[in-house]
Amino acid sequence: MAQFWQLVNKVIAEADILLLVLDARMPAQTLNKEVVDKVRRVGKPLIFVLTKADLAGREQAELAKKFFRPCVFVSAKQFQGTTMLRERILIEGKKAYKGREGFSIGVLGYPNVGKSTLINALKGKRSAPTSPQAGHTKGVQRIRAGSLYFIDTPGVIPYMEKNPAKHAMIGTVDFTKAKEPDLAVFELMDLYPGKIEVFYGVGHGEGKEEVLEAIAIKRRMLGKGGKPDTQRMARQILRDWQEGKIR
Repeated sequence: MAQFWQLVNKVIAEADILLLVLDARMPAQTLNKEVVDKVRRVGKPLIFVLTKADLAGREQAELAKKFFRPCVFVSAKQFQGTTMLRERILIEGKKAYKGREGFSIGVLGYPNVGKSTLINALKGKRSAPTSPQAGHTKGVQRIRAGSLYFIDTPGVIPYMEKNPAKHAMIGTVDFTKAKEPDLAVFELMDLYPGKIEVFYGVGHGEGKEEVLEAIAIKRRMLGKGGKPDTQRMARQILRDWQEGKIR
């Protein structure tokens, strides 16, 4: 991770404009304040890009607009918002660099938040390699799209952040590698009351543990003695969440 931070620091120094990619469903949880502070210190334009916008509700979007400025909502998979983002990049670039037409843009964010997918959507074809596996981008990727020159970076986590449940919830850690998948699911339940219950067709129980057990029983994820295998079920829930099936 220290090596990845070195690459990110180099891109911040090199790029004219920086994009910080956030998950529109969880912008606060995917905000890397260390990256924001680094960009603010060098005084370069910073645009917040809230990707996976097709999975977020209108209320979430309106609330995010109050906290992240300037921000653009994008659904890279559906190619929505990419024209607006290009326009915002040019607006911010021309304000900061008088008389310039072309700009280099560093793309930053947590692992697996959608940086490479965003660049591909902006270019209009697959250029940056993507994967549902967190940490797929290992080095700096450079992609030209007209007058814009994008620099993709490996995802980085704040130095002192030790929160396995959060990392599993936001997809920084792949669901197969989550150490305590049930805790990540419980955080999702707190963040989105009722959403998981509705998706899996179970009622609201007295507690989150009971809900997870009910889902495991309904999906026939059972262990020894016919007991609900909540750990395996929790990983499946994380998979459905990370793949955007739970809306």
